Amino acid sequence: MFKAFSIVAAVVAFCVVVLGSYVRLSDAGLGCPDWPGCYGALTVPQSEAAIQSAQQAYPDKPVEHAKAWKEMAHRYLAGSLGLLVVALAVLAYRRRNEIRTPWQLSAALVALIIMQALLGMWTVTLLLKPVIVTLHLLGGMTTLAVLSWIAFRHLDKPQVTLPAGQLGWLRLALLVWIAQVLLGGWTSSNYAALACTDFPTCHGMWWPEMDVSDAFHLTRALGESRDGGQLHLDALAAIQWVHRLGAVVVLVWMGLAANILLQRQHTRVLAWSLMAIVLCQIAVGIGNLLLQLPLVLAVLHNAGAALLGVCLVAINARLRKISN
Repeated sequence: MFKAFSIVAAVVAFCVVVLGSYVRLSDAGLGCPDWPGCYGALTVPQSEAAIQSAQQAYPDKPVEHAKAWKEMAHRYLAGSLGLLVVALAVLAYRRRNEIRTPWQLSAALVALIIMQALLGMWTVTLLLKPVIVTLHLLGGMTTLAVLSWIAFRHLDKPQVTLPAGQLGWLRLALLVWIAQVLLGGWTSSNYAALACTDFPTCHGMWWPEMDVSDAFHLTRALGESRDGGQLHLDALAAIQWVHRLGAVVVLVWMGLAANILLQRQHTRVLAWSLMAIVLCQIAVGIGNLLLQLPLVLAVLHNAGAALLGVCLVAINARLRKISN
């Protein structure tokens, strides 16, 4: 039962991440101006009386049903995930002598879900502040990674032993993924995905004009510079360019990781899966640039990032160091 719960929770977490990216990228992140309800109710206002009441309460926020339903669908699914995580934590504690992961890990997920809920609220109340949106994305990816780790640890797959150096390289691959998720989230939350529309150069230059200090100032509001003015194109270009450089690091790192895995019979499928995901991610990223960020490709890019994390977790869940 614990294994089944962990698998279901991981699948739901993946859906929450992908749906969240769809909500953000379709400009529906503020579809409901309040939290956790929508215009003061637990559902989107439908009747004429409910719409009038919503307009009186939020005169500056006209009801847009399409955006509001996207936002509420994400909240409903995230709420369902929260209930699954609580049930998993209870079951982990009750079966703590039988499961293959510490029950405290499942309990920690409850705290992470609570933090995610707070970040979701702050995303709305702070009007899509980039640092909050990025942390919200990171929290969703972390939740998915931990649930995937728990699920994969309970699958009956053979363990693979590696020397300490190779094992460390594959463990650090998770940190490389997290860093690139942060860069991708920062790019998306600042709407910098189209700051450079050519490839492989940016504005026809290999090293474009960039304002790094404004680009990565964490406490500023959306679209504003450090001094409260408008965020300039040089800062947006810097955000996207650093994300591109991160993609190069990911490609090299994962390529070397795949080479390590190809040397072991039981991990060759994972090695090819890892490289396939990375190459597809790069292709989709380039497609987003050249095709002016179509919604389907933008969402696929987020889904690919989540899938890459799941693949890395699946790899690391099966590894252990060669004992001396």
